[in-house]
Amino acid sequence: MSRSLLVSFFLILCIPSMGWTQTPAGSPPNDVTGIEGTISVGPKGGPTRAGESDSIPLSNTAFEVKQDGRAVTEFQTDVQGHFRVLLPAGHYTVSRKLSQAVGFYGPFEVDVTSGQMSSVRWKCDSGLR
Repeated sequence: MSRSLLVSFFLILCIPSMGWTQTPAGSPPNDVTGIEGTISVGPKGGPTRAGESDSIPLSNTAFEVKQDGRAVTEFQTDVQGHFRVLLPAGHYTVSRKLSQAVGFYGPFEVDVTSGQMSSVRWKCDSGLR
């Protein structure tokens, strides 16, 4: 084979693969930003036993996330009171959506830092005594 044919063959094979290794312009970063955690509620009502928690997970409850007084998203806790919501960096307040129940269910304040999940453990007051 001639040298120019070898060079052409090499360029045909290598140039397309060089584009495959580049990150496309405008692609989102791999960083995940938002809030994740657990929300519980207590006291449960009735007598509290020594060594026993006075709170339980706040299951399947809708919460609203606001920034500067405007609703930006909402989420619902799972059966264990866990949640995860993706948000851009900023300062937020989180409170129970349609909170007409007795007790205190926020607002909770949280700062979200770019590229990080802010981990929280919030405890709501059931109002039971």
